[in-house]
Amino acid sequence: MWLWYSWQSAAIVNENGDILDVEINNARFSVQAAKDRLKLVASGQLPPEAIVLAERFPEAAPTAHGSDELPEFEVPQPTMIQMEIADEAALLLAKEGVAISAADPNRRLEHLLRASEELRTLHLTMEARLVEWVGLFLPSARFETNRSQVAGKLSEVDSLSDYASLLQVEDAYEQPSDSEWKALHDWAVMVSNQARQLDRLEHAIRLSAQKHLPSTSTLVGPLLAARLCVEAHGRARLARLPSGTVQVLGAEKAFFSHLRSGTAPPKHGHIFMHPWISRSPRWIRGKIARMLASKISIAARLDAFEGTPMSQDDVDQVEAKVEAIRKEFPKPPRR
Repeated sequence: MWLWYSWQSAAIVNENGDILDVEINNARFSVQAAKDRLKLVASGQLPPEAIVLAERFPEAAPTAHGSDELPEFEVPQPTMIQMEIADEAALLLAKEGVAISAADPNRRLEHLLRASEELRTLHLTMEARLVEWVGLFLPSARFETNRSQVAGKLSEVDSLSDYASLLQVEDAYEQPSDSEWKALHDWAVMVSNQARQLDRLEHAIRLSAQKHLPSTSTLVGPLLAARLCVEAHGRARLARLPSGTVQVLGAEKAFFSHLRSGTAPPKHGHIFMHPWISRSPRWIRGKIARMLASKISIAARLDAFEGTPMSQDDVDQVEAKVEAIRKEFPKPPRR
């Protein structure tokens, strides 16, 4: 036996599809009242008609309209006027949902992070093109240690000869034409602007992460905290994940390859970016990653449930554990 309900009516239905009792509200609703009822049903709560039937038939299982569990039966239909009002209410509810989603810090953090990733990919490609382009004219120039400064300095000079003098290298044997120099200079300006935009994006990510994930940001830094939150699809889900999953967030391809092919399982995902792991000897990275993932899980739960944020003393204790692991295993194990 089921208690079927919609925003405007409810019915008790047995396994044969027979309606044993029904409650229908034929009143003329306002748009706001219809919206409140639609929101009530969407949240899984019972409308007044269903509450009345639930008192009469406590053994009936509540089932919202649209469920596949119910047998076929003649569904009580709202009036045409009620349908028109319900359509207006549904439209208002959809607009309200869109407005609410704009206030979701998880979604905003995701857009900031994805924008940063996409811009960085484009920036590195354009920067590499610029360095090769300049190196074609100035083969004696060396940019191994200052590639990031090429765009900024080139965008500030008026000619390639001025740039060669700035670098204190031999001038180009073949000078670019005026149009080619303008194209090269404009390219440098674009790359330089991209670098500034990247800095602004990362600054915005840091501020958002420190506000949304204060404990996790204190523990591993705001950029890594933001990345873990986005990969987990939100702060609440990150708080619910076991530490073993947090440890390999970002290493999904390697993990599923391990499940399919029996390859070695990944020891870390995005948390490898933290210097406690990346700057440690390879034979202890897994141990540090496991310990750090457990602390990140605790920090994420403090953030999600608004506990007392972690302090620098807490971070120092975690760092002491990292140093203890490094001292305990100074050499790789024998194979």
